[in-house]
Amino acid sequence: MNNNFKLPTEWLKQAEYDMDTAKAMLKTGRYIYAVFMCHLAIEKVIKGTYSKIIKKDPPKTHDLVYLSELTSLNLAKDLTKFLDSLNDVSIPTRYPDELEKLVK
Repeated sequence: MNNNFKLPTEWLKQAEYDMDTAKAMLKTGRYIYAVFMCHLAIEKVIKGTYSKIIKKDPPKTHDLVYLSELTSLNLAKDLTKFLDSLNDVSIPTRYPDELEKLVK
């Protein structure tokens, strides 16, 4: 284990903070950022699980389905489909083309 290894508890602590941020963004109507922060929170939960199981830092990717497969989570099909949908809507929040289009 290297000195920069992020402990699973740190991943989960940050995921909780991100989820609180998502709730605040949702409450204020900042939907693009609510989606982004939900994706980020789930990503960190999966990465925390990965680091707990594999005992090293997870790969630098934002693909929730890929991360869950690497972690061998064996998720139900509907949950995998949800993660795939979240991947699809989160990408435009990272690299937006048009604000009005995203808000709709």
